[in-house]
Amino acid sequence: MEVSFMHLVAIALTILATIGVAVYSARGVNSAAGFSLSGRKATAPRVAGSIAGVIIGGGATVGTAQMAFQVGLAGWAYALGAGLAFFVMGLFYAKPLRRTGLETLPQFFTLHYGKWAGVMVGVATILSMLISQLPGTIAAIQIFIQVLGITPEVSSVLFVFVVVATVFFSGQKGNSLTGLIKMALLWGSLLIGGFIAIKYLASMPSDEFHAMFPYDPWFNLFSRGTAEVLGNIFSMMVGILSAQAYIQALFSASDAKTAARGAFTASAIIIPIGLPIVAIGMFMHATHPEIIPIQALPTFFLGYFPDWLGGVAIAGILLAIISSTAGMALAIGTLFASDFVGNLMHVKSNSKILLTNRLTILITMVVGTYFSYLYLNATILELNFLSMILRGAGVFVPLSLAVFKPGWLTPKWAFASICCGTLLPIISKMVLHLTINPLYLGLGSSALLIIIGIMVSGKSFRQSYLAAQAAADNRKEESKVD
Repeated sequence: MEVSFMHLVAIALTILATIGVAVYSARGVNSAAGFSLSGRKATAPRVAGSIAGVIIGGGATVGTAQMAFQVGLAGWAYALGAGLAFFVMGLFYAKPLRRTGLETLPQFFTLHYGKWAGVMVGVATILSMLISQLPGTIAAIQIFIQVLGITPEVSSVLFVFVVVATVFFSGQKGNSLTGLIKMALLWGSLLIGGFIAIKYLASMPSDEFHAMFPYDPWFNLFSRGTAEVLGNIFSMMVGILSAQAYIQALFSASDAKTAARGAFTASAIIIPIGLPIVAIGMFMHATHPEIIPIQALPTFFLGYFPDWLGGVAIAGILLAIISSTAGMALAIGTLFASDFVGNLMHVKSNSKILLTNRLTILITMVVGTYFSYLYLNATILELNFLSMILRGAGVFVPLSLAVFKPGWLTPKWAFASICCGTLLPIISKMVLHLTINPLYLGLGSSALLIIIGIMVSGKSFRQSYLAAQAAADNRKEESKVD
């Protein structure tokens, strides 16, 4: 697809303006907390922007169109699973997590289960987020190659530069702003694009349409197998509810109610966004069956929009990927700076923690982009689902227990459940090559060890925990009286 000069101008101006907003927002960022949590002053739209900035990236846009081009409605599973996860997060998790006043997920585990549980969660979270970066980075590199006509090597370097520019100076504040801008651009582009695609598909002769798009697989959400699709949706929910990047957005909220409203807003934005993308993917299958599936969405915007609007739409996709990748890199930087350098190495200097966070972001981008360059032809939604499994299998059950029933599990049993739930899926998938969904193995083994732990030592531990909590509450009341 030929790219015009107006396409390039619109893409460049839109991206540069958005990055300029992010860099400008860095004026008030001069502390580690201000960098990673926006100073805990985020409103509900900003919380939603931070969440959407991370979840709506290459997988939710280019990856959904890629799968829709191949199998139709099944491509909606990613957005559906993500939206449901944020609804559950707003309903049950947002308020208790925000009330802790913490900064990272490992800190929450350290508070409830001890230092080594926090360390293990930190390692698993960083590993899973590195994998999460790959789908968006692969999509961005492919778009730069297609639109700019540059080599994969130059495209990779360019992507690192724009992501680092987005988040390196402004942190969470800048990423939430770019998240809101990209959502406005994407929703506008997708509403127009979805209308064009649906109008064309509806105008096809009935016999031709049904011959090209039989119900199975094109309109069957479970065409890839009910167990697989439900497993992927469930893995999305578990992974999101266990993810530092999204919990960090909740921690940045001004209060617990704002955190919950932000999660609900994100859910309302994300669930429907997959449907116009599915229509576009099917439209491109009908009109351009010869193209590479991963290029379905950008090719549509370049070929069926006016040049200036097509450029803005392509910029919207790129900004979706940029802010998503930046959010992941920021979460990794926050984890490493706060938990490993700050807590384990006992570094208390605000400036050193802030510098560590920024340098980690830079290193994370270089490493993640290098591996994306090596696997440019991977199916990107599959990588997203894999990262969700790794992120949530060993974390979700003990996290939920700590939120709803704190003090029920001893640190040693919590640590065992986290380790087993994290490692067993990796071994089953990569070493034993078992056909069973690795998420079920991870969650099942984690839950089993937790049940055993509660039965063995739960009662005595709960009594001591409740006594300690009562003593702490008494001290707080006494301090208020004084």
